[in-house]
Amino acid sequence: MKILFDFLPIILFFGTFKYAEAHRQWAADFATRHFGGLVSGGTVGPQEGPVMLATLVVIVATLAQVAWLRLRGRKIDLMLWVSLVLVVVLGGATIWLRSETFIKWKPSVLYWTMGVAFWVSQALFGRNLLRLLLGEQLTLPDGVWRNLNFAWIAFFAMMGLLNLWVAYSFDTDTWVNFKLFGGLGLMLLFTLAQGLYLSRHLSDDAASSSGERPRT
Repeated sequence: MKILFDFLPIILFFGTFKYAEAHRQWAADFATRHFGGLVSGGTVGPQEGPVMLATLVVIVATLAQVAWLRLRGRKIDLMLWVSLVLVVVLGGATIWLRSETFIKWKPSVLYWTMGVAFWVSQALFGRNLLRLLLGEQLTLPDGVWRNLNFAWIAFFAMMGLLNLWVAYSFDTDTWVNFKLFGGLGLMLLFTLAQGLYLSRHLSDDAASSSGERPRT
């Protein structure tokens, strides 16, 4: 359920864009009639209508996520706060200027922000964010925590670059598909690879604690 909640804005963005893409004139008329005041010039054309509506939906969905968590007294992750700021600022620019460029940059800026946070915490403050998050559930050597931290930094950097490559090399429809399926798929593959890496070290720790020699 949590992963569905986390990806809900992306799913809604995808669904809204696909529907509006198939009904471009309707999307343009609807956006102009109801949200013309948010757009420079007051008019939305069929070309930008789908991404305008999808951007509005993702802004509202992200705001609703934060409001829901606040009302239930739950902790709001740093990544969600950063995502909220970026989607409001860059999404707002996309709507006002009728340019999809800004919303296309949002995933890259989010990935790079998280990568920088992981790097700065380790390099300048000696604090491993992954260890702070998972240290109570996992007991691992310092070197393993450090490797995991740098792996996430590299992953965030790569995903930011990959998002921009898709955004500028293909049409918006392809980018929207990548944003949902590509981003989610690569995240799952990366998490699986980390799980396999961790399983080796966890097995070694378990064998050591039981007095058995780890298998090689």
